[in-house]
Amino acid sequence: MIRHVVLFTWDDEMTDELERQFTDELTALAPQLAGLRSYHAGPDAGIIEGNFDYAVVADFDDAKAYLAYRDNAVHQDIISRLSRPHARNRASVQYEI
Repeated sequence: MIRHVVLFTWDDEMTDELERQFTDELTALAPQLAGLRSYHAGPDAGIIEGNFDYAVVADFDDAKAYLAYRDNAVHQDIISRLSRPHARNRASVQYEI
């Protein structure tokens, strides 16, 4: 199984409304993806200062299922409209679990 983790720090233009839209669109896409076992996305809880602003954690059956998600046209559209324009910093990792 492959776990995908991506973290974002937003620019000042990312509003709470845009962040909710980002979460809503990502979580609406998740049930449509073959090979996806678990999907969580949302803003930092604000417990520790200096954290990233937002995280996505997804578990896939295998690398092929992860790559299908990564390249999915709807996913790419969501990224191009909502995260890429507002991501000051982004970090990601995929690892076997």
